[in-house]
Amino acid sequence: MAVEVHFEKGTVGTLHSHPHTQLSYVLEGEFEFEIGGVKNVVKKGDTLYKLPNVVHGCRCIKKGILLDVFTPYREDFIEK
Repeated sequence: MAVEVHFEKGTVGTLHSHPHTQLSYVLEGEFEFEIGGVKNVVKKGDTLYKLPNVVHGCRCIKKGILLDVFTPYREDFIEK
């Protein structure tokens, strides 16, 4: 499942975890990500890998767009 997520500067993706493998590709902007307690700043063209059940979150430093890819797909994202 691929999801495009748009962020305004200052938006916070609160720390959370889920049973899905996740790749995040930065299409635009700049973000500070925390994954498993480690913080990194990423920008356009960077990719992040998140293992299942690892706590992660982000803060948008410059307005941006992420392309998040999940496997298996996120049932909680699907409207029924």
